[in-house]
Amino acid sequence: MHIDQLRDYCLRKNGVTETFPFNADTLVFKVVGKMFALFPLDKWEAGEGSVNLKCDPAYAQELRDAYESITAGWHMSKTHWNTLYLFKNELSAKLTLELIDHSYDLVVAGLPKKLKKNLED
Repeated sequence: MHIDQLRDYCLRKNGVTETFPFNADTLVFKVVGKMFALFPLDKWEAGEGSVNLKCDPAYAQELRDAYESITAGWHMSKTHWNTLYLFKNELSAKLTLELIDHSYDLVVAGLPKKLKKNLED
């Protein structure tokens, strides 16, 4: 998948904003101020597209065991984040989108009830 498709997919979700909180090369998607996806743009420009996504710890390990293109999160908590190396073409678009959904849903599940309700309105 191309980064523009992934960007559009992330932005269609309720309450999502895109920011550059770290530097001009790291595009971060947040839901109600909490990160759920990070794209290192310099890697995409070099043809080495990847994304960091939040993940349930047990599921994160299952994915790492099943796919060479999924590793513990680069510069992130190794327990709660995975890096997907999309340029290796091992991961289907469907799986990639499902993992974006999973990351978003984990962050939303951890929000206080009032903020969750605001997302639903």
